[in-house]
Amino acid sequence: MSNFTMPPTGFGPGSQPLESEDEKLDYMPLPQDMRTYAPHLPDVEVAPDKFGPALRLLKDVAAACRIAADDGRETQFDLSGLDQANLALIAETLGEGEVSAKVWGVPALAIQESVFAGVWRVTGAGVDRIDVASVPACVTADPFVPRRAGQGSRTPMADGVQNAPPLLVELNDKSAAFTGEADLHVINLTLLPHTEPDLLWLDAALGEGSVTVLSRGYGNCRISATALPHVWRVHFFNSMDTLILDTFEVTKAPEVMVAAPEDLSDSGMRVLSVLEAIT
Repeated sequence: MSNFTMPPTGFGPGSQPLESEDEKLDYMPLPQDMRTYAPHLPDVEVAPDKFGPALRLLKDVAAACRIAADDGRETQFDLSGLDQANLALIAETLGEGEVSAKVWGVPALAIQESVFAGVWRVTGAGVDRIDVASVPACVTADPFVPRRAGQGSRTPMADGVQNAPPLLVELNDKSAAFTGEADLHVINLTLLPHTEPDLLWLDAALGEGSVTVLSRGYGNCRISATALPHVWRVHFFNSMDTLILDTFEVTKAPEVMVAAPEDLSDSGMRVLSVLEAIT
């Protein structure tokens, strides 16, 4: 075989000696810590005569999951009448899922999804209950009540503001025309040219609503209601906490925080499986 058809030598990766600082390859860290469902049995000694109220309530929660999956109806269960032992069993059974929310109002509410999608623990001053729903009604009732009022088009124009005013016009238009049947409208800031002053101007123009939601899954998603009706700000972060998607959504509730009917149906079966295992 002639040299013309032989592959050249002395070229390409591995053909040259490594310098001391290159002896070890440094790879970008891989994504980690993806949260998945794992069966969990309560670490509480169960006695039917002592924990009857909690066991009956959990059975009713399972039935409410099926109802919510079928027709979307929300069911609430008041926990204020239970003693500490029964509350401990319920808390241990439900655990903590990947979605949590805060609602600033009177009273202020903290909402934590359980490990069963669509089963939420709602607490606040004088409030302790379980809501079974795709998303609790307290989150979507008045999320746009201003904690910090938006200045709208009257927001002072700082140096560097370029594309934000047209985006505000679009959001105002979609907000005013929104109906319960309207299609989701998304403005993807990640794909649009904008400056840092643009983002600051939009934040001042839209203000801040009374609901904040954090969804922890493969990375994090932070959802904040603005003071403009039906407009939400949604930030997606990867597992290394780097912002990868920045959007405005005009909708009743962003889909990332809503439990699907299939999830609710599955939650009902999982709750019953746990009850069978501990009784």
